[in-house]
Amino acid sequence: MTTEAKFAPADKKIGTDVAKTGAKPPYPFRTAVSLVLLALNILVAGIYFHLINP
Repeated sequence: MTTEAKFAPADKKIGTDVAKTGAKPPYPFRTAVSLVLLALNILVAGIYFHLINP
């Protein structure tokens, strides 16, 4: 097996048809919402197990 066959992709056109707009996906918003939900879940679990007594 040649070194080119070891490290080169099987099809050299992979990814060339994907649009390169440079737009960023909305991950910061999703991350913030999921962290808020996780914090609320931990708070409710703490109340349920009487670790936090309101």
